[in-house]
Amino acid sequence: MERSSSSGWFKWRRRKAREGQRGAGGEEDHHHKVVVDGSEIRELVEDREAFGMLVDTAFRQLDADGDGRLSVRELRPAVADIGAALGVPAEGASPNTDHICSEVVSELTHGTSQGEVSKAEFQEALSDILLGMAAGLKRDPIVILRMDGEDLRDFVASSRYEPSAAAIFSQVGSEGVPLRRCLSAALQQLAVDHGVPPASDAWVAENIVEPALRQLPADQLEQPASRDGFVERLRELLGAVAERLQEQAVIVAHTENTYDGSGVKRLLANKFELDKLLDSVWRGVPGEHKNKASKECLIAALDKMADAANLPHYGAVQQVDAVVNEAIKTANADGGKTVDEAEFKKLLTDTLGAVMRQLNSNPIFVSTNTVVHEPLSGSSGLFSSPPPVSSSPK
Repeated sequence: MERSSSSGWFKWRRRKAREGQRGAGGEEDHHHKVVVDGSEIRELVEDREAFGMLVDTAFRQLDADGDGRLSVRELRPAVADIGAALGVPAEGASPNTDHICSEVVSELTHGTSQGEVSKAEFQEALSDILLGMAAGLKRDPIVILRMDGEDLRDFVASSRYEPSAAAIFSQVGSEGVPLRRCLSAALQQLAVDHGVPPASDAWVAENIVEPALRQLPADQLEQPASRDGFVERLRELLGAVAERLQEQAVIVAHTENTYDGSGVKRLLANKFELDKLLDSVWRGVPGEHKNKASKECLIAALDKMADAANLPHYGAVQQVDAVVNEAIKTANADGGKTVDEAEFKKLLTDTLGAVMRQLNSNPIFVSTNTVVHEPLSGSSGLFSSPPPVSSSPK
């Protein structure tokens, strides 16, 4: 990389860092939490000079043979690298932003015989992907948590600890169950709210949980657990976990959303916006599907309306997928019958209405915690963002 080609980009990053080191655009709560809301991504794309230099540098690095074109498989790594530089967790932290990236890359390369893009196409695609991510993050921010043991120590020392530990034992403990198994199950019950990173993550298990367990007396771990013994041993284990976190902090990308149908209700109540969106969706339906309302076609159309209806894209949240599937049945929209434009739009509207009613009656709360590995490794921002490996929906 030539230094001169990227100097504008790095000057922009240094200037943004001086203005507050807000990660990927957001508010720094304190040194343990950053809210990633996409504002810095938007600022970068709107800064033509800085964004242009970023595109020049990225394209030159990726265009190894210098022919002025990139293959499709090179697009995702490019976006991931740029997102990491902005502080955005890699794929897996946000299903909606992952979906946006997939959709834009797919649309960009659709119909190309060789699956290659020019520099101008690359810049347009990168802009669309980043602005899509920024919009998704504005609607559903990601909270980046630095877990260094402080919150966990506070929890153990608080009046909340013993009632919480006793409640957990009532769920995981029973006659004859070894203490080790009860303690391991307890760590799965505790959450980031308690200061505990996802124990299901392989890296956390190997580097945090197992070393902490080894600090407890081995003979006691194999004995049947009693309630009082469990409460005390769990206290010791969490203290050991806190020590490990103090030595090697863990970064967790946390998201939470409640889908209660209110976004669908607002959309259905705004006839102008709804009609405009339905027109846009109909224009995007492939010609071969315009006369047949298949389930797949309806799901693709609903995905185009997801942002306006405050719904996750299909495939992102399993519980909401089930609601959509049931709504399609309720609206009799899965028979593959022949429909014209008006009937297709009515099917979509009826399906959205069924989704709204189901979510209004039974709201769905979804929380994910994704471990971002190699915490704070050589990053100029508050947190670094190497690839995550697991998420834990609740």
